[in-house]
Amino acid sequence: MSVEKFAPFENEEQVLQLGELTIENRIDRVSLFGSIDIKRSKDGLAVARQLKQLLDGVTAALESEANALPDDIDDTPTDSIENPFQGL
Repeated sequence: MSVEKFAPFENEEQVLQLGELTIENRIDRVSLFGSIDIKRSKDGLAVARQLKQLLDGVTAALESEANALPDDIDDTPTDSIENPFQGL
């Protein structure tokens, strides 16, 4: 997938790879994990531009609804329940 087709906060299925960096799209967050090398080269410039385009898109999506955004999202794990299929 290309950075141009990445639609921040619009679905739960998009995943993008930039080098070793993985970007996962969710309805309530965009998660980045891994690493990326931005070398002092033409390839490095291309990678930096892609990363900037991605973050500009995320920023624009957040700014478009800035007045409606919550202060934070609760990441507290939910209580676990007993597995109803255990022992069948």
